Amino acid sequence: MKPLLQLEQVDAFYGAAHILHGLTLQVNAGESVALIGRNGVGKTTVVNTILGLASLRGGQIHIGGELIAKPRTYMAAQRGVAVVPQGRCIVANLSVEENLLLGAAVGRKGPWSVPEIYKLFPILQERAHTPGTALSGGQQQMLAVGRALMANPHLILLDEPTEGLAPVIVDQLGVIFNQVAAQGTALLLIEQNMTLVTRVAQRYVAMAKGAVVAEGIVHDESLDELHQHVMV
Repeated sequence: MKPLLQLEQVDAFYGAAHILHGLTLQVNAGESVALIGRNGVGKTTVVNTILGLASLRGGQIHIGGELIAKPRTYMAAQRGVAVVPQGRCIVANLSVEENLLLGAAVGRKGPWSVPEIYKLFPILQERAHTPGTALSGGQQQMLAVGRALMANPHLILLDEPTEGLAPVIVDQLGVIFNQVAAQGTALLLIEQNMTLVTRVAQRYVAMAKGAVVAEGIVHDESLDELHQHVMV
């Protein structure tokens, strides 16, 4: 399988704070990988380092085989990596449809368009002209996923996509993530809900103190074994 994303011995900082310590991670084309670990171990910093929001001071990042020596926020999107950020980041003064169109601004061609997103999330079509921030939490998460898909990415980074959502919404999103993966888009799922991880991910990578401490095939582990990596 072709690596879409490779982090090799990455050290990352916020100012003087050293957060990632020699972290190595790979996501291949068409693969669904879960990045797990308790709060504060550096999972979101992995995303922020790829985007250039945390300072890369050691190691290498490759996207689609290309070395990204000095990551910047626009570089990942240009190379086919879209992000569903923690907290969703819906633009308050734009409608649902306008928020979706933001995702297409990168100009990548592919199968995802506004009509296709509406097929995936019919509730977004019903509320197309509603302010994005007027949606429920679950609907805002659907909008954030739809916006990422509008970039027609090879890989989506999903940062805690089910945080604060009702179980029924989590179940719906699990179905959607599997549909997206079945259409060939790779996923890196940062998640603490291990039931969702077992439904969506093929591999897991567990973090502690800014480094990878375990990895393996999801279905080779029990739920209890996976939960050990997210327990405080």
